[in-house]
Amino acid sequence: MAIHTTTHLNFRGEARGALEFYRSVFGGELAAVTYADARAVTAPAEADQIMWGQVASQDGFRIMAYDVPGHTAYEPGVNPVFVSVRGTEPDEIRGYWSRLSESATVIAELAPSGWAPLYGMLRDRFGVTWVLDVEVPWTGA
Repeated sequence: MAIHTTTHLNFRGEARGALEFYRSVFGGELAAVTYADARAVTAPAEADQIMWGQVASQDGFRIMAYDVPGHTAYEPGVNPVFVSVRGTEPDEIRGYWSRLSESATVIAELAPSGWAPLYGMLRDRFGVTWVLDVEVPWTGA
């Protein structure tokens, strides 16, 4: 048996743009179902918004998103979920960083840290905080 986790992001009308952006960064396939596709429209202006969407790449990157409908409370919160992207190849991490940092607020520059050869944190143009690092084997404390 195998298990994996997928970060699921909630937006208000920006899910498609966010998913398209993440696909441009990480590659992969974008799958999306609108409220109209699912015959679940509760407000005509939201018919083309995303009820379920996902980007999945062959490299293992996967993220899901949807647009919270207007009749449902939506408060993103003070501390958003952090999406952690870990890899073993510094050049791969640098490439993701370069593309994600477009129109982003850098919280911590991508650089060597005390726990990783490369570590960085940024908040993308959609308000999602990303942590990227080069993974090193854990040897215990």
